[in-house]
Amino acid sequence: MAHTFTYPRDVKTVYYFGTCLVDMSFPQAGMAGIHLLRRAGVEVVFPQEQSCCGQPAYNSGFIEEARAVARAQIKAFSRADWPIVVPSGSCAGMMRHHYPEMFANDPEYFDVRKFSERIFELGDFLHNALHVRYEDKGKPVKVTWHSSCHAMREMGATAAAKALIGQLSNVELVEIEREYECCGFGGTFSIKQPEISAAMVADKIEDIRATGASAILSGDCGCLMNIGGAMEHKGVPVTPRHLAEFIWERING
Repeated sequence: MAHTFTYPRDVKTVYYFGTCLVDMSFPQAGMAGIHLLRRAGVEVVFPQEQSCCGQPAYNSGFIEEARAVARAQIKAFSRADWPIVVPSGSCAGMMRHHYPEMFANDPEYFDVRKFSERIFELGDFLHNALHVRYEDKGKPVKVTWHSSCHAMREMGATAAAKALIGQLSNVELVEIEREYECCGFGGTFSIKQPEISAAMVADKIEDIRATGASAILSGDCGCLMNIGGAMEHKGVPVTPRHLAEFIWERING
């Protein structure tokens, strides 16, 4: 899938789509993303009417229900000139690519496509649209990186995330050996296929352990929840961190 996006110039205001997992389990990651956008001189608008992106329903085959959720988001983020920034490659991929697919034969298609073209993953937007620069104020640390499947394959956001980490002078980024493999979460997949999911995350954990890193970074809270929970269960002393939260702490000492 193509990753060639048209990035807006001279951005003054953006919408922020919070995601379910940020809202319920990782609020500090969501707030860090807002802080980073504001630091770049951008006003952030958070529509209170927003909800889920619809991916759980979509992945489970409930297309009409997913379309209803999509319509609600399109209504909530109604200003057509404001980009929509998402601190999740998974939710961003759903809204950017799968919304138009769901409405391909519908009179609403062109309105949906215009909406989807305003969707950007947070790290990618910070790097490629806002061209942020960071000064690291933290102590030396070794970290590794995991991209969600959607962030990597649908949103093409991996390079931007690593470029942001690369600006942090006291952070050593150690690549994991099998970076392109899924962590086993996959949303409803981990519920429907728990044995396969557990085997996949076990492989990911061993890969992370081998780096000697003290933290595993990602731009997706679903992956962090899955990997972090499995590491805690197995007693692996590596801290899962969302990219935005990690960067915000590093540049504020």
